[in-house]
Amino acid sequence: MFDHRLDPELEELQRTVAGFARAVIAPVIGGFYERQEFPYDLVRRLGELGIFGIPFPEKYGGMGGDTFAFAVVLEEIARVDTSVAITLEASVSLGAMSIYRFGTDAQREQWLPQLCRGETLAAFALTEPDGGSDAAALRTRAHRDGDAWVLNGSKAFITNSGTAITGPVLVAARAPAIGDAHGISIILVPAGTDGFTVGKAYSKVGWAASDTHELAFADCRVPAENLIGTEGQGYAQFLEVLDEGRIAIAAVCSGLARGCVDEASRYARERLAFGHAIGEFQAIQFKLADMEARAHGARLAYLHAASVAAKGEPFKKDAALAKLIASDAAMANAREAAQIFGGSGFMTESPVGRFYRDAKALEIGEGTSEILRLVIARTMGLEAVLDVR
Repeated sequence: MFDHRLDPELEELQRTVAGFARAVIAPVIGGFYERQEFPYDLVRRLGELGIFGIPFPEKYGGMGGDTFAFAVVLEEIARVDTSVAITLEASVSLGAMSIYRFGTDAQREQWLPQLCRGETLAAFALTEPDGGSDAAALRTRAHRDGDAWVLNGSKAFITNSGTAITGPVLVAARAPAIGDAHGISIILVPAGTDGFTVGKAYSKVGWAASDTHELAFADCRVPAENLIGTEGQGYAQFLEVLDEGRIAIAAVCSGLARGCVDEASRYARERLAFGHAIGEFQAIQFKLADMEARAHGARLAYLHAASVAAKGEPFKKDAALAKLIASDAAMANAREAAQIFGGSGFMTESPVGRFYRDAKALEIGEGTSEILRLVIARTMGLEAVLDVR
């Protein structure tokens, strides 16, 4: 039977991160959000706490933890702010984890220590201007030219791709000469490489304090040894990484859903209407009860998926379920929290206003809700028209 209780060591880490989020992130993140400014100091301080290294071995400067521990920490950060949480999640779950899972010893030794310290951020470049959910339809191309890979193409909506501390950008590119039917390889392109251009930052509805850019590759050359994993097997590799990333995103969703409960329940006790705290009215009580139920369900879903993954058991369906359940909860709770706050909930200076803007992206990134339903249906033995795994 699944036991969601945390061991004492992880409980202590959870308390430490929760305290950091409330004391350090919460007081200043609104300003970064308003300015659409990347919070370098917050990232640095998270790195000093060792948070970027949680799921990696100590030999690389990590904590020797696992997906479960990392997800618990992500939830506590997202309970206060999603921009910082998504910066951490993208660098660790997608970028650094790809290097750790599929990279060579030399690649791990070169990149993981600085990634674990948070001195460098990683990006995972999969989505393109004309394709997101249909990842097999990539147009970015890569070919071998002697002892180098040459890349041409573009990517869209790539997190952590244009910061001053961006290091390895892992690019999914079609290299059809070798490999499975998809012929995709993952190639590491360091920031600043000739032929690699970072477009201007997007102006986003939410996640305003995170870094997101379009990328372009024009005869971009990198050494042949920058291949991550097996040539032509990149499709299977990024699907594996995305499955684990969906657990992390589900934890972020759970944190946002819980943050909405925190803020709305506090406000309901303080806000007066008709001579009473609005929390005394049944209409508000029912909203808060439903929000608590959704947040509880989201948390159990991601903890279950993370525990299955930590045991080394198949977790594709569990990850898809967790991300679907938790993103639904985040969106619904953000909507209801904004309603409880009224006009104040529509202001970006309010955490609830930021939660409302941030929640929608959680139903899109790392597997839309529609794709997740297809994944779940396939695990139930139902035939699918689309090649979704």
